[in-house]
Amino acid sequence: MSTQPESNDRGRLPRSINKLVPTPGPDAQRITALLRDGGRISGYQLENGRVLSKEEGITLAKEGGIRGVAVAERNGSEYLRTLPDEEIRNLTQLPTIDPPASF
Repeated sequence: MSTQPESNDRGRLPRSINKLVPTPGPDAQRITALLRDGGRISGYQLENGRVLSKEEGITLAKEGGIRGVAVAERNGSEYLRTLPDEEIRNLTQLPTIDPPASF
């Protein structure tokens, strides 16, 4: 798995928008739903049904386990954002689900 810094040509966004654009591995999953806490994203559901905390999602994305996202940083906090060439233009367009009881 390799990672590369965001280049200026991807979506014509400033270089600093994405901190890291991981190369997805062959088994990488897409995010299909969000978990929210007080309106803020607190986790993700993947297409295989797996539910991750926000921190677990960022770690998995850095490892190439999530397809179609970049890792960005705002005010010292990392978060996931969709890549400009993806079908879903913004993660906030995804449905919100209730966290599982074990979450």
